[in-house]
Amino acid sequence: MSVPRPGTLHGIGLGPGDPELMTLKAHRLIAAARIVAYPAPDSGESFARSIAAGAIRADATEIPMIVPMRVARFPAQDVYARAAETIAGHLEAGEDVAVLCEGDPFFYGSFMYLFARLSGRFACEVVPGVSSLAACSAALARPLTARNDVLTVLPGPLADAPLRARIEGAEAVAIMKVGRHLPRIRALLDAMGLTARAGYVERASLPAQRVLPLAEAPEDAPYFSMILIYKGDDPWLNP
Repeated sequence: MSVPRPGTLHGIGLGPGDPELMTLKAHRLIAAARIVAYPAPDSGESFARSIAAGAIRADATEIPMIVPMRVARFPAQDVYARAAETIAGHLEAGEDVAVLCEGDPFFYGSFMYLFARLSGRFACEVVPGVSSLAACSAALARPLTARNDVLTVLPGPLADAPLRARIEGAEAVAIMKVGRHLPRIRALLDAMGLTARAGYVERASLPAQRVLPLAEAPEDAPYFSMILIYKGDDPWLNP
């Protein structure tokens, strides 16, 4: 009896939320996949799955990777380790596995933890996705950066001192994962005199999307929110 050829692991970027922003390649691979894995909270639906729902086969075997959404740190690596074992079983049996990734798999994406555990043993293909950076820039109708400007991407949970230092050294700034940190970040940007140069986007590309000047942003922001700042002097800003 012949041993089946191992399957391929596909890390598939889904884009920022609008299913129409999935690439053709992403849609094709998901529609063909018999095994589909995705991150999911311990309550409520998986955002990644909701984006790709229209492409998932009715007979697909689904592997939700349950990561509790808590402020306190959770040993998420245990979740990825267990998921990697389950996925490895399917790959060893010759099945391809599609792992759904919000945004882009390698841009703050949890797929990197599966990739680290499995890419040395199995063929792996990473399918890039439209990033939230691009979606928020488009929603604000303003370029991210131009010519020789330095674009700095920062996580919102970063403490004030390093956040300020990195903002001071850049012409263009994107602050991601704003969420509950919005009041603190806004106060910092106010103190730096940058509020008028900052735009706020939450739930980019989704029906509930909100686009506002930072000064008009709400006090309570969802996790999927971003602040874009432009400090440079390119002519697109001052034609």
